[in-house]
Amino acid sequence: MSYEMIAILMFSSMMLMLLTGQRVFGAIGGIAAIAALALWGTGGGDIPFSAAMKLMKWYPLLTLPMFIFMGYILSETKIADDLYKMFHVWMGPLPGGLAIGTIFLMVLISAMNGLSVAGMAIGATIALPELLKRGYDKKMVTGVIQAGSSLGILVPPSVVLVLYAMIARAPVGQLWLAGLIPGLMMAGMFIIYIAIRCKFQPELGPPLPREERDISKAERYRLLAAGALPLVIFGAMMVPFVNGWTSLVESSAIGALTALLASIAKRRLTLPILISCLKQTLGISCMFMWIILAALGFGAVFDGLGAVKAIESLFTEQLGLSPWAILILMQLSFLVMGTFLDDTAMLVIVAPLYVPLVGSLDLGMPRNEVLIWYGVLYTVTTQIAYMTPPFGYNLFLMRAMAPKEITMRDIYGSIVPFVGVMVLALIIIMVFPQIALWLPQVVYGR
Repeated sequence: MSYEMIAILMFSSMMLMLLTGQRVFGAIGGIAAIAALALWGTGGGDIPFSAAMKLMKWYPLLTLPMFIFMGYILSETKIADDLYKMFHVWMGPLPGGLAIGTIFLMVLISAMNGLSVAGMAIGATIALPELLKRGYDKKMVTGVIQAGSSLGILVPPSVVLVLYAMIARAPVGQLWLAGLIPGLMMAGMFIIYIAIRCKFQPELGPPLPREERDISKAERYRLLAAGALPLVIFGAMMVPFVNGWTSLVESSAIGALTALLASIAKRRLTLPILISCLKQTLGISCMFMWIILAALGFGAVFDGLGAVKAIESLFTEQLGLSPWAILILMQLSFLVMGTFLDDTAMLVIVAPLYVPLVGSLDLGMPRNEVLIWYGVLYTVTTQIAYMTPPFGYNLFLMRAMAPKEITMRDIYGSIVPFVGVMVLALIIIMVFPQIALWLPQVVYGR
């Protein structure tokens, strides 16, 4: 059997295992181990060992549990609730103001946690009931929460970009900075869409009643101060890093410690909450480490087979596709896979194939910048895939968390305009790479 056929058999077997509901790390790592032993005998056992050593030596991985812990602390101690109360008061008088405030909330939750599911959970439990109670259109609000929660994997500290950095061997700090402006741009586009839509159709997002707006200035500023606390935590973490005073890992530790001290100062941290946060942090961190380990092993076997070179030859030599045509095809494949896989599974399945191919394309940029830019493109495409039927990840999360009056049909219909906005954002970032590359160049150019 040729190496090309072995590669195809590995890939198809892995996809079959994933479709049958097997755990991601088990499907990927199991296929890699079986193929390694079948091809190279007992010597194939060196591949997972080598991957484990590479994983343990990757110092930036320490940021993963730090940021996850910070997000859980802020969520479980209800500091995130203060944010929504602030937006409720300050943005409520505007048409669609609570929906706009929800997008702001999601951006800040993303800056605290780095996971899409965290934004979805907070948005569905805090924002959704309030929006529905105040007469907001149910399609509008479910779309707002799904779109806003997707920002968690782009706005730093993005856990997905940490995984991409590990597989692409790209600097995490540059990837985070590259995701910041596109993430804020996309949030701004969501806000513009909501504001315009509610201006012409005010029944979709009515302003707050006057009796809810008439509160004292002292209370307004108290809520503003309480809601600004997460911004202070984010600033305490990111300002030293951006200025070069601390490393990435040190900044993540500052963020986790600041969140912990803030929860203690507000007298909201209890022993059961601390234990719950530690358990959830351990569970999520171990899950990601197993997935990275499996992905490194799978990528090593694929590389040993020469599959990466074969695919590169197929696209560039045999089919004669231009670099941009290859890039667009890769993005389309992510959209298709996103209908039945989550972002992590998509990344570890195709990154060992796509990253070397992208790095070899002549796109008029240095290879390191291409990999940074492509990390942002991958993440934006994943955000779109999260929300596309029939099996978009966010669609089913929303169905699980939404009240019964919101049907699956409502959820499917709600995402159409927001997916359109995200596709437009993706095109803009593809046409103008400097949107993603400018901030890393400025910070690291110093």
